[in-house]
Amino acid sequence: MHISVDVPDDLAVRLSSLQDQLPQILELGLREWNADAQSGFAGLTQVLEFLAGLPSPEEILALKPSSSLQQQIEGFLEKNKTVGLTAEEERLWQQYEYVEHLVRIAKAKALIKLDASQG
Repeated sequence: MHISVDVPDDLAVRLSSLQDQLPQILELGLREWNADAQSGFAGLTQVLEFLAGLPSPEEILALKPSSSLQQQIEGFLEKNKTVGLTAEEERLWQQYEYVEHLVRIAKAKALIKLDASQG
C-alpha cells in the first residue's frame, strides 16, 4: 500500500536517509502510541521498554519510577486510603502492581548475577 504524508521540512530532512526503514519506524511509533493510549499502561511503557532492552544488572538495580509514575502511584495510594478506588482504578492499580512485581524479579536476578560475577 502506498501512503502519502505531509511532514514539516526539518522532519523530512531527518527521514530522507531513513527511507528504507520508514515501515519499521512507523511500526515502532504506532506501538508506543498505542501503549501510551492504553489506560492501563500510562507511565509503565518506559519501564517495560527499559526491561525489554536487556539492561545490565547495574542498570536494573538503579531503576526507579519516573516522577510522573511515582505521582500516579502516590495518588492511587492516597485515594485508596481516603475514599477508595473505582473499579477502573483498581484494575489500573493491579497493572501497576504486576509491573512492580516484574521489576522486583528483575532486580533480584540482577543481584544474583552481580554476586556470581564477583564471587
